[in-house]
Amino acid sequence: METIPTPAYVLDEGKLIKNLEILCKVQERTGCRILLAQKAFSMFCEYPLIGKYLSGTTASGLYEARLGYEEMGKENHIFSPAYRESEMEEIAEICDHVIFNSFSQLKKFRKYCEGKASVGLRINPECSTQQDHAIYDPCAPGSRLGMTLKNFEHALLEEPKLLEGVEGLHFHTLCEQNSDDLERTLQAVEEKFGKYLKKMKWLNMGGGHHITRADYDIERLERCICHMQETYAVQIYLEPGEAIALNAGYLVTEVMDVVDNGIQTLILDTSAACHMPDVLEMPYRPPLAKSGQPGEKPFTYRLSSLTCLAGDVIGDYSFDREIRPGDRLYFEDMAIYSMVKNNTFNGIALPSIAVMDEEGVCRIVRQFGYSDFKERLS
Repeated sequence: METIPTPAYVLDEGKLIKNLEILCKVQERTGCRILLAQKAFSMFCEYPLIGKYLSGTTASGLYEARLGYEEMGKENHIFSPAYRESEMEEIAEICDHVIFNSFSQLKKFRKYCEGKASVGLRINPECSTQQDHAIYDPCAPGSRLGMTLKNFEHALLEEPKLLEGVEGLHFHTLCEQNSDDLERTLQAVEEKFGKYLKKMKWLNMGGGHHITRADYDIERLERCICHMQETYAVQIYLEPGEAIALNAGYLVTEVMDVVDNGIQTLILDTSAACHMPDVLEMPYRPPLAKSGQPGEKPFTYRLSSLTCLAGDVIGDYSFDREIRPGDRLYFEDMAIYSMVKNNTFNGIALPSIAVMDEEGVCRIVRQFGYSDFKERLS
């Protein structure tokens, strides 16, 4: 990583494989099927490798569905709060499962899926388990995601045959959470939707399961999976995104200048706004190799970027030594929600994409230039 051009995302293939091995063993022990949620990680040059361990991909729209279909070619699932009619024919051709957010969407588009894709409905168990990130809580009051029991049953009272041909239910309520939160959610799902589950062939328990995190309770997860399979005779699906590439990537950046206007600030050739938007959106302080909290080590700096956005600040970090222009810094856990969310605000170039193999050898798999900036515009 010391010689590749910066900025660059570097995937650690060895760490990716370790995550995949953990997930594969969960599949083997329980019979569940685990899908890559592409919204978190869409580095498709690794899809053939991921496909050796997982059951397929899941998508949030047509383009992700096409990517999973073309590059992995295994099970291909899709959910969207609403679909465009102009895209439904292609979606039904390339997706194995199509999940609708409402009965109105089901009635409008189920004809495209007949004889092609298994149809499911997203439910909202109204069981909020998140404290820190309300923006990512699909069970928050007024959420548009999934049908509450009240709306679900009201629609069935008016049209009792609506569930004919529906083969599965889907919920997604977690974000970076452990299996105790899943267990609590499943209690609400069973209480509210258990009688409908008995009529289904599959249950998709969504994403947000931090399965590959060191403190994750995998045994509890497997008990949850087996309980649902045995109680309702359904095929269980999980669709984590972060867990696949958790802690498996870096963002390598170079220090370009040091500015001191009351705070010593490092100007980097990377940007929170452009290259790691979750830093500002969540917000959070990304881990940085060989650094500490402000004041913990002798030299403390604020890390910022090349953009004109005054608030494009990554965070305050301390170091054992003075940091100078030309030094390289290594942000960690940068494989997820980075490449899929970056942008070219201010005409800032997109980072290169590289892979580091298990021997520590890096290779560049994609570089970006002016044309990538220009061709997004008109």
